Amino acid sequence: MSGTASLSAPRRLPPVVDGSPLVGSLPEMLRDTLGAFRRARENHGDLVRFHIGPPGLRRTMYGAFSAEAAQLMLATRATDFRKDNAFYEEVRLGFGNGLLTSQDEAYLRQRRLVQPLFTRRGVDTYDRAVVDEARVTADSWKGERTVEAASAMEQLTLRIVARILFGADIDEAIPAVRRCFPLISDTSLKRGLGLNPIPRGWPTPGNRRYEEARTELYGVCDQLIARRRAAGDPGQDLLGLLIQARTEDGESLSDDEIRDQVLVFLLAGHETTATTLTFGLHLLGRNPQVQRRAHEELDAVLGDGRAPRAADMERLPYLERVVKEALRLYPAAAAVGRRAVVDTELDGMTVPAGSDIAIASYVIHRHPEYWDEPERFDPDRFLPEAEKARPRYAWLPFGGGPRACIGAHFAMLESVLALAVLLRRYEVTAEDRDVRVGYGITLYAAQDVTVEVRERG
Repeated sequence: MSGTASLSAPRRLPPVVDGSPLVGSLPEMLRDTLGAFRRARENHGDLVRFHIGPPGLRRTMYGAFSAEAAQLMLATRATDFRKDNAFYEEVRLGFGNGLLTSQDEAYLRQRRLVQPLFTRRGVDTYDRAVVDEARVTADSWKGERTVEAASAMEQLTLRIVARILFGADIDEAIPAVRRCFPLISDTSLKRGLGLNPIPRGWPTPGNRRYEEARTELYGVCDQLIARRRAAGDPGQDLLGLLIQARTEDGESLSDDEIRDQVLVFLLAGHETTATTLTFGLHLLGRNPQVQRRAHEELDAVLGDGRAPRAADMERLPYLERVVKEALRLYPAAAAVGRRAVVDTELDGMTVPAGSDIAIASYVIHRHPEYWDEPERFDPDRFLPEAEKARPRYAWLPFGGGPRACIGAHFAMLESVLALAVLLRRYEVTAEDRDVRVGYGITLYAAQDVTVEVRERG
């Protein structure tokens, strides 16, 4: 698939996905968004249109399912595809205008200030927090026969990210996050996908609950920021480093900007990795031969019983491939949205200016042109020679281009080290069935993910 801005030839729009004459693809999109994307590619190709809603309220969304389209929109011509759609606006209102949602000069300014905090060397210093919290989780499994992986991994990753962000203030922040995040996330998603959402100013019970949750969450963050500033020494956790961050010109983040970054890191840093670890355990439990190779590698590298550290990452290539394959099959960012600024030609078809487009990594990661037997769990797909043979954007769990996820290295470090701790202690077994997934702001398990755990000798 290729892209060009030249439109001298007559327009040829992508095919429309079959739907109801009355409401188009709305029921299918609400019931099973990712399944709708997969079926659209199988039945209509790599670029499609969805009509959503009844006449008069109907809107059109494009679906892009190829590595070439992803590369064009996220990298080659990233400035022509913006985060201007309703979904990002709702996330912006709910979780602040941090790196995930900001644009133009606001984004560039934040990136200049925050990027130095996410160098590989800086991120590697968080390894102890990851390992310590993973060991607490492993200890809590002692004597258990089964574990519900989704809730266990959500608790683990929230504690890791909150500890890195807030240090000694972790116990003050976590209760508010647990109470408020699910409500704000769910409301942001529903409003972002809604055809005619209720105005925020109306005093409905749902609006009141949302505003109360948002006020509580913002209040906790603002209080912690104010306390750190008043203390004189903001500390060396991520919150303290955000307060101290300066450009060469002395520019710094405002308190509101710091809060927005904290909320984005909480959102992106625990829900996404929890998904990776949940499905990583499930896939390992269904594939004992893969788990055996992971155990052998861990025993060889950590045979003296010591805890893993960031320096061990390069000595655990198979476990890293396990994580990459889990991210392929279950990418937390299963689709990203953009709005076309100009008319664009993709593979001989036109995407008009103003169109909303979903770049569905969940589908690209299963595209048979890039992946043999796409549903099969095979970490060796990520051997160096295999990676080089595929298009760059056939695997994009962290996006790509100038707005690629700033926390990609941390996500890999957190996932590999946490799995290393858990697998050193336990062998896991899972029922040989697919887990039903749902998609909100991130992909999640829509049912319990139960794994049997047995301590290794």
